[in-house]
Amino acid sequence: MIATTHRLIDIFSSHFSFHYLDQKSKESKKSHLHKLNDFILQSLAEMNTVIVVSDVSIKNQVATSITYTHTHNNPIIKTIYYAINVTFTEVKLFTITYGINQAIQIANINCIVVITDSCYRTL
Repeated sequence: MIATTHRLIDIFSSHFSFHYLDQKSKESKKSHLHKLNDFILQSLAEMNTVIVVSDVSIKNQVATSITYTHTHNNPIIKTIYYAINVTFTEVKLFTITYGINQAIQIANINCIVVITDSCYRTL
């Protein structure tokens, strides 16, 4: 399987697991989306699980990071940051860290799921 930057990541206190996507295979994409759907539905059923979805892009030397944080029966928290003069890696790590920091502020959380997909673009 060809590893690309597109991946499904689930992070639990007891383990880390990474799921890579082979973008050239339609069957791989379909299977990946099916696993993601099942995983999200299972996670949302748990009262003490937080899902953090983050994305980063750089266009015209402006980095845009966005984080969505969601727990069972609560509204989604959306945060957008813009930055200049930062590297792609810096803004990507900031976005993931920010999402995790938001999640740990929520009471009675035992599991944090982080889903990220970052694309580097220059124009």
